[in-house]
Amino acid sequence: MATDAPSPPPTPDKGGPEQRQPAQPTAEEWSEVQRSPQFAELRRAHRSFAFPLTIAFIVWYLLYVLLSNYAGGFMGTKLFGNINMALVLGLAQFLTTFLIAWWYSRHAANSLDPKAEAIKSRMEEGR
Repeated sequence: MATDAPSPPPTPDKGGPEQRQPAQPTAEEWSEVQRSPQFAELRRAHRSFAFPLTIAFIVWYLLYVLLSNYAGGFMGTKLFGNINMALVLGLAQFLTTFLIAWWYSRHAANSLDPKAEAIKSRMEEGR
């Protein structure tokens, strides 16, 4: 059984466009970037959004679990028809999960990605 080896990338001397891959940063360059104020700002922007929201969601989730275990009367309260408080709060868990994911993607696109791209560009230009 024969296998075909992948063809080599085009080079300028063979008529193809030059395809230059950026060099991989060294450990020293990574350390330098990690110490930069721009990287600290990127990390702060991520943490100031992600940590409080994570804590809030965990508290919200644990509240639901505790109410389910210890407040059966409240959770069994019928709101309309066969819909009770437990079902509404349980569905709200799904809704808040999707809302948080959407909110984070907006935050990342508007705040984190431009900062990360600036750091990446600066690292690539420094070569």
